[in-house]
Parts: sequence; structure tokens; C-alpha cells
Amino acid sequence: MSTVDTMQIFRWPNPIPTVLPWGTMDGMDEKASQVPGGGDGEAGAGRDDSVAVRSMTVRGAAFLGVGSMVGAGIFALLGEAGAVAGSAVWVSFLLAGIVATLQGYAVAKLGARYPSSGGIVTFLLQAYGRGHTTAIASWLLYFAALIVTAMVAVSFGSYGAALFFDDSVVWGKVLTAAVIVLVVAVNIAGATFIDRVQTTIVVLLLAVFAVFIVVTLADLEPALLAPSTYPPTVDIVSSVALTFFAYLGFTVVSFTGGDLPDPHRNLPRAMYLSLGITVTLYILISVGVFGTLPVDEVIAHGETALAVAAQPALGDAGFAIMALAALLATSSSVNANLFAAAGSTRKLAESGMFPPVFGRRAWVGGTRGLTISAALILVLALSVDLSAIASLGSVVALAIFLVTSIGAFRLRREIAAATGILVTGIALTVIVLVVFVVQTLRTAPQTFAAMVATLGLAIVLELIWSRIRAHRK
Repeated sequence: MSTVDTMQIFRWPNPIPTVLPWGTMDGMDEKASQVPGGGDGEAGAGRDDSVAVRSMTVRGAAFLGVGSMVGAGIFALLGEAGAVAGSAVWVSFLLAGIVATLQGYAVAKLGARYPSSGGIVTFLLQAYGRGHTTAIASWLLYFAALIVTAMVAVSFGSYGAALFFDDSVVWGKVLTAAVIVLVVAVNIAGATFIDRVQTTIVVLLLAVFAVFIVVTLADLEPALLAPSTYPPTVDIVSSVALTFFAYLGFTVVSFTGGDLPDPHRNLPRAMYLSLGITVTLYILISVGVFGTLPVDEVIAHGETALAVAAQPALGDAGFAIMALAALLATSSSVNANLFAAAGSTRKLAESGMFPPVFGRRAWVGGTRGLTISAALILVLALSVDLSAIASLGSVVALAIFLVTSIGAFRLRREIAAATGILVTGIALTVIVLVVFVVQTLRTAPQTFAAMVATLGLAIVLELIWSRIRAHRK
């Protein structure tokens, strides 16, 4: 495989007001006063369940998850995944779906036990306390948020340029920058309207995908999906670390725990419903695309491969419909991801784990964490190759979820989780991570070095900030 073969994509969970993974912008949830298993008394971000408004339905929570997962992953991923798994991408999606479901079990149990808008940071604080593990993981989460938002913004620019400007590279960059700036303005002004239209957006996207699946399966060429065309098994397993990206939005469901009635029962139901819909959708879409187009064409078209696959049956109208759906999905995802990055930095600044500058108000509105994040995202999106962005985010994602699952194992009695399921999820994640890292070291040592450097940067930032924090105290 080439360097591009091993470089893939991470997706930060999409927060949708009023359910935000890191708390609302206008009043972050108070931290719990104690952290089981350690810490110094400042703990996880958790909503006070006694006063929470239980207004979220199971369907609404599930659609938040579906919208997060389907929002941009399938559009941005097919070409890159095909470079690794070939026509066996559907197998990769199936295996990644199994891993995601096992991870979803751990997250659902944690979210049901600790219903909160604090998301993964809450779970890490509950499992590990306010130590270096939580802080380093939080920095990695922030890096991943920047990576995925830049990646999705680039996808928006690619689709916009393909639809309106004949694939102009210059216009692609202009649109990429424009969507980031526009989303910053939306975040500053407030985006509560997203909560009202989210279900409508998801239903529309699912309807578009349903039409796409029907027409592509009708024109399917079985020879394109023959097992004889599959790459070596090790490449398919390695690609699971890449296709897993498309499922990462499932964690947004855990952030609805403070709004769901009876979250202990309803949060897992919403989690599994969202994953079930998404796994089925991804498998059918990948079969339709790779059963219609040769692998080389899918790779060549990259982010627009899904729209191109609709052309034989629906003509130019099919391309336009899929491209517009991609613009809608990716712009919504950029908005949600930046909302998450801004909210997370404010929450972590409030807890003392990030420098306080991230939580301060900016003169343009919003927090300085929002403007700092937007500036970094612009730099990444306009100056770094998409595949390089993707690879780092993908491995960080798996590593963070591995740490979260281990945390769930440590709290398995408190969250009433089945040890066997947790261990299986941890083992499969380790296998995928090890295969991915080994393949990356073998075929793309520069990418491996970048992964190590990213981890090193998180460690250095935590050590520097912890010394500064201790000195101030």
C-alpha cells in the first residue's frame, strides 16, 4: 500500500443544540463534586438530573446519532477506503460496525449511569480522575476535533466545486474557507434552530440514500464485487481502522442522557437503533457504489464518488441530488463539530485542564476557544493534504475509544456492564489498532512518525500546563 492507503478519517461526535456533548454555550453544566476512583474533587461534567428537562425521545436521540454518523462520513470516506480495502469495503464497514457496536455498548452503559452533557470527558473523569490520563486524552480529543472538522470542510469544498465550478481547485479552497467562516458566525449568533430541523434533515438524507441504494443495486455488476477482486485479508482488517471513522458519531447519543426520560433504559435503545440503521445503510451504499463503479474510478473520484455512482441510473440529476445532499450534510457536520470543539475547550478550561484563555469571551463573540479552533481548522483545511489529516484522526479516535472502553471495564460494577462484551470490544479494538499501526509503520513511516508526534505533543502540552497550574496554585 502507498502512504495514501493507510491514511484515513476521524469524526468528532456531532453535538446538536440543545443536546451538546460539552454543555450548552450559554451555561455549561456544573461538574460533579466527586470522581470515583481518584481526582481531587473537581470532576466530570454532569447535568443535574433533578432539574434536567426530559424532552428528548428515543427516536430523536437515535436520529442525532444517525445524523452525526451519516452526516459526512460516507461522502468523505468511500474513495479513501477503496484505496485500502478495494471492492471489499462493504466487509470493512461490516467489521467496523461490529467494533462500533461493542464500543457503543460501553458508551451506552457509561452514559446511562452518568447521564450528562459532558460526554467522553465525563466518562474519563469518572474512570481515571483528574490525572494525566484524562488530560492527555482530552488534548488528543481536541486535536481530533480539529482534524475532522478540517476534513469535513474540505469535503464541502470538493462537492461545491464539483457541482458549481467544474472541479476548480481554487474554488474548492474558497468554499472550504467560506463554510468555516460561516459556521463561526452561526456559532457566535447561536444555532438553536438546528435542534428543530435535525430530524427533518436526517429523514431527507435517508430518503435520498434509499433512492440511491435502489437504483445502484438495480444496476449492480456482481463481477465487480467478486471475492477474487479483494485485497489481502490484512489490508481489509487494516481498513477497519479507517471505516470505523464513519461510525464515530454514535457517541453523540450518550450526550442525550440528561434529556432522555429513564436514560438507563432509553439511552441504550437509542444507541443500538442509531447503529443498526447506520450499519445497514453503509453496507448497502458501499455495495451499490463498488458494484457500479470499478475500484479505480471510486478512488479517482474520491469525495464525489457517491454522486458519480448515481449518474448511470439518474443522469446528471442524480449527481446534483447527491452533491446537494453532501453539501447539506457536510456543512451541518462542520457546524456541529466546531460547536463541539468550542464547547469542549470551554468545559476543559472551566475544569482547569485547559488554559483559561479557551473559556474567555472573544471580542467578536463566543469564546476564544471558538476563534482559536476556527483559525487552526482553517490552516489545516487549506494547507494540509486530506489524507494526512484523516490518518491522524483515525488512529486517535480508536485510541480514545479504547481508553474509554477500558474505563468502562474499570467501572463495570457501577455501570452494570457485562464483562465479556467489554473485553471483546477492547480486544477487537486493540487488534484493529495494532494491525493499522503496524501496516502504517511498514508502508508509511512518515505517517507513523506523525502519529507518535501527535501523542508526544499532547503529553508535552499536559506536562507544561500542569506545571503552570501547580505554580499558580
